[in-house]
Amino acid sequence: MFKPVVKFSALQDSIARALFKKFLAVPLTYCSLTVFCVALYRHYCRLGSTSEYRCFRKSACAPNSANQNISIFGALLIVALSLLLLVIYNFSGHLLNLRQRREAKSREAAARSARESAQAHQKWKAAKDIAKKHAAGFQEQLSRTFSRKKSNKDTEMQKVLVQPKHLQSRNGELGNSFSKPMPELVEDPASDEDFGVEFEDEISKKYEPEGKEMHTRSQIFKYAYGKIEQEKALEQQNKNLTFSGIITMATQPDIKTRPVIEVAFKDLTLMLKGTKKQLLRSVTGKLKPGHVTAVMGPSGAGKTTFLNALAGKATGCDVTGLVLINGKAEPLRAYKRIIGFVPQDDIVHGNLTVEENLWFSANCRLAAGMSKADKVLVVERVIESLGLQAIRDSLVGTIEKRGISGGQRKRVNVGLEMVMEPSLLILDEPTSGLDSSSSQLLLRALRHEALEGVTICLVVHQPSYSLFKMFDDLILLAKGGLIAYHGSVKMVEEYFGGLGIDVPERVNPPDYYIDILEGIVKPSTSTGVNYKQLPVRWMLHNGYKVPQDMQQHVAMLGIPAKGEEGSNSGVGSEEQSIAGEMWQNVKGAIGKRKDILHYNFSRTKNLSNRQTPGMLKQYKYYIGRLGKQRLREARSLGVDYLILCLAGACLGMLAKVNDEKFGVDSYIYTIIAVSLLCKISALRSFSLDKLHYWRERASGMSSLAYFLAKDTIDHFNTIIKPIVYLSMFYFFNNPRSSIADNYVILLALVYCVTGIGYTFAICFQPGSAQLWSALFPVVLTLVATKKNSPKLLANICYPKWALEAFVIVNAKRYNGVWLITRCGLLKTLTYNINHVGLCIGILMAYGAIFRCIAFICLLTFQKK
Repeated sequence: MFKPVVKFSALQDSIARALFKKFLAVPLTYCSLTVFCVALYRHYCRLGSTSEYRCFRKSACAPNSANQNISIFGALLIVALSLLLLVIYNFSGHLLNLRQRREAKSREAAARSARESAQAHQKWKAAKDIAKKHAAGFQEQLSRTFSRKKSNKDTEMQKVLVQPKHLQSRNGELGNSFSKPMPELVEDPASDEDFGVEFEDEISKKYEPEGKEMHTRSQIFKYAYGKIEQEKALEQQNKNLTFSGIITMATQPDIKTRPVIEVAFKDLTLMLKGTKKQLLRSVTGKLKPGHVTAVMGPSGAGKTTFLNALAGKATGCDVTGLVLINGKAEPLRAYKRIIGFVPQDDIVHGNLTVEENLWFSANCRLAAGMSKADKVLVVERVIESLGLQAIRDSLVGTIEKRGISGGQRKRVNVGLEMVMEPSLLILDEPTSGLDSSSSQLLLRALRHEALEGVTICLVVHQPSYSLFKMFDDLILLAKGGLIAYHGSVKMVEEYFGGLGIDVPERVNPPDYYIDILEGIVKPSTSTGVNYKQLPVRWMLHNGYKVPQDMQQHVAMLGIPAKGEEGSNSGVGSEEQSIAGEMWQNVKGAIGKRKDILHYNFSRTKNLSNRQTPGMLKQYKYYIGRLGKQRLREARSLGVDYLILCLAGACLGMLAKVNDEKFGVDSYIYTIIAVSLLCKISALRSFSLDKLHYWRERASGMSSLAYFLAKDTIDHFNTIIKPIVYLSMFYFFNNPRSSIADNYVILLALVYCVTGIGYTFAICFQPGSAQLWSALFPVVLTLVATKKNSPKLLANICYPKWALEAFVIVNAKRYNGVWLITRCGLLKTLTYNINHVGLCIGILMAYGAIFRCIAFICLLTFQKK
């Protein structure tokens, strides 16, 4: 026990001794202002304490100080964390690379084995064909020889009787050896056509294990690549099939077909709710299964709007007309689990490899009961058909980090929908930005999908002539959303030729027709055809009703036509005032918001007969994907940790704990700094993935699984970031509260502000969200710490509860003569010494509430 060298003032000393004697019953000794640390014995006595404390080993315990200096531990932690961050920065992606290399070796070995087996079967088939030809020729020669000898039978029989026995036996063996196999080879002259089936059975039996399940990676890859090689062989053989061979192949039970979706639309019209502008008008036609339909037209003709209308994604519009699915008036959203929609933008995760992107889509969207081997087969088939083998292990790339090329990224964008084996595939400009060879490769892949009965519709801009001939049907839209032609590609030149519009030599037909619809090229004056009359011509050609406001074009043609009643679309109406236009815009915006809410929250019956993985299974897949992304983003995570370290060290040195205020100032700075840094890092969880989420959600994936997986992965930061900050702040600031108490409060604070960051990231654009994240903690802290702030308003602010918890756990360590100061400060701040648990619970409750708000906003808010 230390004796004070100099006493307090007489009044303070008497008050302290009276309190000790009456209330505390402790020895009448305490450490006063001038008690110093005895460096010899490595002890120190905190100001106002009744007991001494032993200095930490290797700490600075200078004389004439009432506190030990443990900054050396902070310096050592800075060095250790710096080394750890350097390791993370440089070796973050090596774990994933090692795993990819192991999988690549197994995959290459399986592919090599399958190719060798296929080559061996091809050689065996060639040898069999040669043997059959020689055997057939020898059989024919023997038959001619025996036919000549049959007329001279008696003479031959005599020769045989005279012949020696060893020659008789030899001839008998030859006769048996050639006479028995010949009928097997000659009786079925069409056996070559069935070789593909035999080849398929042999490969399937070779690579399928005895059990029903395939567990090892090598077995699964061998099965998949064996099937792929078999399909290649069948495709190569079927090029020269006879008609009977085609019928045989079509009736094989092994040929896989998908559920058929036929989309018919009649008088489909879209009109904006606010401005009453018509985007599509009287669109009638059909999308047939097994056909590749191209949608073409000039800019602004409504091609993308037409696809959105078919997919049921047109919001903010009044839709009239019929859309029939397999002849029934059902919403297309009821079949969304077997419908693939490829957007115009390449929405692909840049920090995942090509194969990882495809695998995630396959896992979440294929049937839940599909085996792993069949999923591998589907993914490998898509990679093979799109020509992505060379880049399958390459990162797609982001703006900051370059990855694959733009054309390859476009093919990956299409592959995300192909791996889910859709029955209807809608593509918005999939060939834009691709060269001719890449476009043909993509079209061949789509043609292969169409062979399985898939209905394919895509928007195309200026295809080459060879690409144009690969389409089955064509929908040609004119300006105003009117159809100028819908039918077979083979008949389009004949139809326009009948109107007097002939394509000049060495001019691409689709380019010429689009130029005419755009008004750039005018038809010959002798034909008397105006480009504005082409939609009317098509309506008259098919006997469709012509809208009233287009009857003038019919009158110019002099052809009687059916008219629609009440469809003049406001022609001749009075001009609206500015206020009226503004009111119509407001009504349109409100109507669009209602449509978005109805689209997001309405539930439709699943008519696709496909049960995809449930929420928990998708949660598992999301966790795996996000874990890989976080490992590849470890460098940015290391930068966040480094900034937290610097903030902790600076605040720890600049804002020392003041015994008179129990560290209130330093904890205010801590709350602002931690809130700001953790909110900004939480913004990245949702701000950068909005487009990916909207695409995945539209395809039927679980929003709850997505949100929970994001939050679960971010719990790692919630646990680690308080440790990183305290490793600097605590050893430089050296408060009286324990490091465990500070960690628990910081943990609750980080959990709270992370939920607030989620809400900002989802509700606002990235720039606005960062501004809110910077201002929000500062404003709330000022409101919470201002003396004349309303109590209710201060209690709403989360910094008030964090600051109260920090001050209470620190004040609990002040005893002795500090009881008066402690009681006075807590009374001034209106803090309760027993409310630590309440403060931590309120912070955790704020975090949970803001996460619920963020999830509701995730379901509600949609891109404009």
